[in-house]
Amino acid sequence: MSTTSREVHLVARPAGVPSPADFAIVESVVPEPEPGQVLVRNDWMSVDPSMRGRMRDVPSYLPPFALGAPLDGAAVGTVVRSRSRKLREGDIVWHHHGWRDYAVVGAEETHRLDTTGVSGSDYLGVLGMPGLTAYLALSEFAPVHPGDVVFVSAAAGAVGVVAARVARHLGAAAVIGSAGGPDKARRLVEQFGYDRAVDYKAGPVGPALRAAAPGGIDVYLDSVGGDQLEAALDALRTGGRVAVCGSVSQANAEKPVPGPANLALITKKRLTLRGFIVLDHLERWPEWIALARGWLEDGSLVSTTTVVDGLENAVGALLGMLSGANVGKMLVRLHGAAA
Repeated sequence: MSTTSREVHLVARPAGVPSPADFAIVESVVPEPEPGQVLVRNDWMSVDPSMRGRMRDVPSYLPPFALGAPLDGAAVGTVVRSRSRKLREGDIVWHHHGWRDYAVVGAEETHRLDTTGVSGSDYLGVLGMPGLTAYLALSEFAPVHPGDVVFVSAAAGAVGVVAARVARHLGAAAVIGSAGGPDKARRLVEQFGYDRAVDYKAGPVGPALRAAAPGGIDVYLDSVGGDQLEAALDALRTGGRVAVCGSVSQANAEKPVPGPANLALITKKRLTLRGFIVLDHLERWPEWIALARGWLEDGSLVSTTTVVDGLENAVGALLGMLSGANVGKMLVRLHGAAA
């Protein structure tokens, strides 16, 4: 019995800001699973900033997307046919063959999920890589100590809406977030656990951060780079720590972007900057899931998502995320999946 699936393909490498013309939706026949494989109906797809870098034909920590082939990315789905002893029909699994309706996946490439009391979609957001990123950044790579002042860029994004709560649990005295626009800045304080917010669209980040943290900051979680990193270097106190998990300010740049003008402060202030990629640390995922599920149950952590319905709207969701249209994790819901 054949299964027809729609797939999102990259058909042109964007020059600058991507456009819908760079993508196409293509129908294909999905092969039957072979021994050790399962057929998964994708219910939720992750929309990630790292996808922009993969549209370039340059090596990175993930291979570039091939032209005329499906995109891929994290997804959560339901096993509809199984030829594996490890998985049964009806199991909910995480895998990396998103951006299509159905996928044939090796059982060893999946993670079976416990959805008791949570949604499968949570494993793409608060319980998934964004949550794990925030946790590793603030507990290990730029560890928060009791009494610290913490600054988080892209604070209304998938990592940022988790980071404030993580910092609180680790003993931060104050958490400051940056976001674009007055509505997002307001929500940082009213909904996401931040003490103060910097609206980077309202003016230069440096003076705004100095006003929000007149005594300086101890920890910075950076996913933006550019002027926000420069402002953080100015504000960091001696011995400060920085965890870098991205540089979205350079996402559409066609040429190398000059770095901050104040890098000499790294030496002067004896700062520590640590870059990391969350996929290098998947062995820590169960630890985060156990911790985060407890925080979700007691209300000290919340799941925040922006949901777009339908594979036909997935490209719009991607372009929207790249322009900052989302609050929390951007997700695409397929096949009427339950929230």
